[in-house]
Amino acid sequence: MGLLEGKVVWVTGASSGIGRAAAKAMATEGAAVVCSARRLEELESLVEEIRTAGGRAAVAEADITDSEQLKAAVEVARREFGRLDSVFANAGINGTWAALEELDEEEFRKTIEVNLTGTFLTCKAALESLKESHGSILMNCSVNGTRIFSNRGATAYSSSKAGQLAMMQMMAVELGEHRIRVNAICPGAIATEINEKTEKEAIDEAGPEVRFPEGHIPLTGGKPATAKQVAELVVFLTSDRASHISGTPVWIDGAQSLLQG
Repeated sequence: MGLLEGKVVWVTGASSGIGRAAAKAMATEGAAVVCSARRLEELESLVEEIRTAGGRAAVAEADITDSEQLKAAVEVARREFGRLDSVFANAGINGTWAALEELDEEEFRKTIEVNLTGTFLTCKAALESLKESHGSILMNCSVNGTRIFSNRGATAYSSSKAGQLAMMQMMAVELGEHRIRVNAICPGAIATEINEKTEKEAIDEAGPEVRFPEGHIPLTGGKPATAKQVAELVVFLTSDRASHISGTPVWIDGAQSLLQG
């Protein structure tokens, strides 16, 4: 029997990277997975892959800045699988990294809207279902804004991630009476395509130069983690083996942030 046997989980940002790896890992561990993102074609291929491997999954296309689409995704979980036990609020963007003088107001607002407001809307959409199941929420936070403040130009991104961490801790206290666990993972360098989607403007002007120690991920000599490794942590924190863990950020970075803070 898998660690998530009988559970229904909802993963946002499931079309690629950590979200896709987490959806597959949770399905392998017995969960029925509702997969959300904006890219329908990638979602459909993910669900087909899970089903071909013998798992259960459903597509729920949704933009996390649209509360009505998020509510509809929760309804997919209830209609297809009868309940919702856990949410992995994974969707997010790197946004634009730039010196303060170059960081446009709209670019800042967009990063906050997606990463922070989008996470709030995701959790709110699932709340009534999670109260029924005494379920769990897991947020995908970051080392940036929680331990690392030396990456030049990351003001918008780090602010959004610091906000997520505070939100997680507030929710853990408030929702404890409903026996809902709320936690966050804080990945460091991960081998995904998100860095390729980061817009960087005038980074050289964004504060003093940062010189990282050679092999700045101590555990691996600089090699980044894989999305699969992060997915294994997601499975554990979603499972009943983490039944007394709430209000807790877990850094998964090979001790990177202890050197780069």
